[in-house]
Amino acid sequence: MNDLPKRISINEEGPREGFQIESASISTASKIELIDALSETGLGHMQIVSFVNPKAVPGMADAEEVVAGIKQRDDVQYTALWLNERGYDRALKTGRLHMEGALNLYASEAFLQKNQNRTSEQQRAAQDTLIQRYLSDGVPLGRGFVSAAFGCNFEGCIDPQRVVELVGELITIAEGYGLSLPVIGLGDTMGWATPEAIRRVVGAVRNVYPEQRLSLHLHDTRGMGIANAYAGLQMGVDAFDSCVAGLGGCPFAGNKGAAGNVCTDDLVFMCDEMGIETGVNLDALIRCAQLAEEIVGHALPGSVMVGGGLSKFRDALGKRG
Repeated sequence: MNDLPKRISINEEGPREGFQIESASISTASKIELIDALSETGLGHMQIVSFVNPKAVPGMADAEEVVAGIKQRDDVQYTALWLNERGYDRALKTGRLHMEGALNLYASEAFLQKNQNRTSEQQRAAQDTLIQRYLSDGVPLGRGFVSAAFGCNFEGCIDPQRVVELVGELITIAEGYGLSLPVIGLGDTMGWATPEAIRRVVGAVRNVYPEQRLSLHLHDTRGMGIANAYAGLQMGVDAFDSCVAGLGGCPFAGNKGAAGNVCTDDLVFMCDEMGIETGVNLDALIRCAQLAEEIVGHALPGSVMVGGGLSKFRDALGKRG
């Protein structure tokens, strides 16, 4: 417990990851409405769209229109996901995004084939191409990422040493260009992680790279998202990807039950109760979660959006006393 951080940073991915898997009929205006509402909660970093093939991910066909329509705040970094140079070019062309270079390797070759139709060698070569573009365009390198770091529906369990090797490869790629990676994310893309797996994999990486800042991307497919986040906090992890109301899922995960990242509202509530700062207003975030549910037109898995925070109950009990 001594490793608990005093503060965490949250990368909100609901608008991107949520709407990429929902019906393409969700209007651009509704997407913008949710992003604008999230901008008022204290979240400082949001991934709002992905620039991918609209035939493969029709829910992101209006990415440019969404970016053009949001009301930007100076204290919020609005980012996007891209998987190749074409997507990167589209993001850069908007002129409205916080451009932050990313490198991505996959612990599962089978998932890489499903997701990008590449081999590991092709994916490694693509990272060199991207980093050269980042340098040419003056885009800082923001993060590295290991997808399917805890297990894969197509390949099975992932050896923690494989993750350690990939983290080392990401660091080596960056160092080859005189750069470093401020943070490296470990992705539980298909919801295989458990708290023990979090401790095992994060511990293995920390043993070799103790100074490297890590983040966690935790899908809640098997209901372990918040438990895994707690395990990450115990290991000193202070950066998390999450999705408001538990929106989302991966369209290439090969699992009908694929869920979104750990719910932002539940994560903020837990941290609030543990005395860990997030900078996020929970009540405002709960209203965003309820808005997200209205927009998608079906129930979302967040718990705190239904049960509410505890402050109003504490206040009522205090007044009664």
